[in-house]
Amino acid sequence: MSRPEPDPASGPAPGGAAARSPEVAADVPLADYTTLGLGGPAARFRVAADTEELIAAVAETEAAGDALLVLGGGSNLVVSDQGFPGTVVHAESRSVEFRNADEGRVRIRAGAGVPWDPLVARTVAEGLSGIEFLSGIPGRVGSTPIQNVGAYGQEVSQTIVEVLVYDRRTGERRTMGNADCGFAYRDSVFKGDDRYVVCEVVFELERSQVSRPIRYAEVARALGTEAGSRVPLDQARETVLELRRGKGMVLDPDDPDTRSAGSFFTNPVLDPPEYAEFARRAADLLGPGVEPPAHFDADGRAKLSAAWLIDHAGFTRGYGSPARISTKHTLALTNPGDATTEDLLALAREVRAGVAKAFGVTLVNEPVMVGVAL
Repeated sequence: MSRPEPDPASGPAPGGAAARSPEVAADVPLADYTTLGLGGPAARFRVAADTEELIAAVAETEAAGDALLVLGGGSNLVVSDQGFPGTVVHAESRSVEFRNADEGRVRIRAGAGVPWDPLVARTVAEGLSGIEFLSGIPGRVGSTPIQNVGAYGQEVSQTIVEVLVYDRRTGERRTMGNADCGFAYRDSVFKGDDRYVVCEVVFELERSQVSRPIRYAEVARALGTEAGSRVPLDQARETVLELRRGKGMVLDPDDPDTRSAGSFFTNPVLDPPEYAEFARRAADLLGPGVEPPAHFDADGRAKLSAAWLIDHAGFTRGYGSPARISTKHTLALTNPGDATTEDLLALAREVRAGVAKAFGVTLVNEPVMVGVAL
């Protein structure tokens, strides 16, 4: 077990002489820190090695009146070709602490800079169930509550119990419970609002050698079982990794399809009248025998497949140049090697407009935009 961070109880954030001030570098290319390999230079760049340095760096940047970008693994960012004119603070805090909780459960406190997939691998190896279907997702722990990261029927909101944040409005650190985080589909109170800087996340997992119940049909089929069943943790993880590799969603320097920000668009959620209009347009375009995939909730809202919409609007795998749709998965927009951010955005706008024209549905980007807009 690595050393725990200092006590994160609420109170004023450290600063000044109380915390080591990270060194500042100039004109650091952000393309080197994003999975897309895109983005111009950061005017100023600081590495924060732990929670104390992260808070100190943010507080000092605030005091200087400089623009701030907190950067983790860069797996969910689209950064302007002009870069970022302020200070980028790179979260490298790697502390992980496991503590027993009640009734066969374990709480894991992880720093914002902890790489996500190695943490998932460790929980599987130690027989802890709850995030196994989130295997293979790039990025770091600090980004998981922001996006309410999810895949294959699991979301981090199902296991997060606390998030330690630095509140830029009050200048204090604050512990936010699950209910305070406003979790929704790929959303939270942290997304689209720079008030809170995520410093540490606490997850609660179950001591078990088997997975949580399978909720995703694709996973059940790959495992040769039924939805609702549970399988050994290592089997669940390896199956998800294999599914993601087949879609170019596991980082591989030799595979240009993995130079992406993952799924570029979220799956649209339509209320009943919107879905009825969509179904009518889909039938007119594709014929009455075509059944668009949709998942309906208890209120009758339908979650559509963005990948299906893109494909049936005429944008196939490998479409585009120099930025292109992945050759493995329609939902990923990639930089095979010589694209710019503007090239990527042009492709995204073309896809969004095509889907809207065909089906009357406007896709929404999932990655965070820095210095650009879709």
